[in-house]
Amino acid sequence: MIHPFALLGKFAFWRRVAIAGGVALACAAAGPSEITIPGARAFPESLSSSSDGTIFIGSFAQGGIFRAQPGAAQAEPWIKPGANDSRSTLGVLADDRSGTLWVCSNDLSRIGVTTPGTAKGSALKSFDLKTGAPKGSAAFPGDRTLCNDIAIGPDGSAYATDSFNPHVLRLKPGSHQLEVWATDPRFAVKNGAGLDGIAFGADGNAYVDTFNGNGLFRIEVSAGGAAGKITQLQTSRTLQLPDGMRPYNNKLLLVEGAGRFDLVTVEGDNARIDTIKEGYDGPVAVTRVDNTAWVLEGQLHYLLDRKQGGAPKLPFRAYAVPLPGP
Repeated sequence: MIHPFALLGKFAFWRRVAIAGGVALACAAAGPSEITIPGARAFPESLSSSSDGTIFIGSFAQGGIFRAQPGAAQAEPWIKPGANDSRSTLGVLADDRSGTLWVCSNDLSRIGVTTPGTAKGSALKSFDLKTGAPKGSAAFPGDRTLCNDIAIGPDGSAYATDSFNPHVLRLKPGSHQLEVWATDPRFAVKNGAGLDGIAFGADGNAYVDTFNGNGLFRIEVSAGGAAGKITQLQTSRTLQLPDGMRPYNNKLLLVEGAGRFDLVTVEGDNARIDTIKEGYDGPVAVTRVDNTAWVLEGQLHYLLDRKQGGAPKLPFRAYAVPLPGP
């Protein structure tokens, strides 16, 4: 549910949603309302889009990368599982500026998720954005790590979250070695995954969330690119399993594992959470193509919570959602 706020502000917000939504729906009338991902074992975990509207999707359970061409209603296998010594593919990020598809690769065999290949640990992998050819690999430092999500900073560096350690890592352009860029004890959680989604806002600062910690943080970035003050933002309501984030104008797009897709407005040290749509089954990520958001359902609980029983609804899908204006 949307946290209540001033009636006038609420009316104005939803009026903008209705107007912009109508425009977006009209523009998207010829396009699909959803993108399907083939395979009973796909269990997608993240998606990203390039400037031409191509959408890239990673696979938690089988590895590799799916790709949906602009306007397509179905994603197709593109990068084979195991390519570039990759394992389970979590975060993905299309970087048009460098022509790179960044991918979080993790060996999840310890929890019974097996994929082609023998690489151990976690790594930030890179592939050519057009051809899918391998470009590079940078291993996460440490023995127990989980590369979860990726963002590109103003300096062109790739930044990745480690869900098992309170670390945001940075890979500078031309480097092959990740470094700990920002750390804070509040990024750690006692049980489950900590750092998850990451995005750079219009203000040039980095924003991260903690999945099982239900936290949202701002990391100030200095003119030289160093991490500065870290502030936990006071959200207008409690987040529930915050996951993937992407920037949108001067706001943030955010999905919550509890089933919601939100628009986040940061005002000082506060963050207003406006739910755009809810009722998703385990949403894990969001990306934007023009005035449309694509919300990805992972349904990972069917894979990871064996006591739950049941089976995911197939095929896996990403859903189109019209976005409000600025």
